[in-house]
Amino acid sequence: MENYTYQKENLAYEKAAKRVKDLKSFYGNLTAYILVNSFLLTINLINTPDHLWFYWPMLGWGIGLCAHAVSTFGVGKDWEEKKIKQLMDEVKQNSKSL
Repeated sequence: MENYTYQKENLAYEKAAKRVKDLKSFYGNLTAYILVNSFLLTINLINTPDHLWFYWPMLGWGIGLCAHAVSTFGVGKDWEEKKIKQLMDEVKQNSKSL
């Protein structure tokens, strides 16, 4: 039983560490997106205000940022939690039968 508790705590720690890493990565990407696109907007409006080209890199990077947000904030990740719990329960039952 001690081993199971240790494994469960270890799994929870690894999961929390991965979550923090994902959040840090997303917010770093969001910060870079805002800074770089602000710079591009400024350059575009100073040099060629009649031709707005800054929105193309903003749109492309924005699509990637949206995909990153979806993966970070877990849209549709409930099934992963359920499967992990199911597998952990199976391991627990198998260890009891041995």
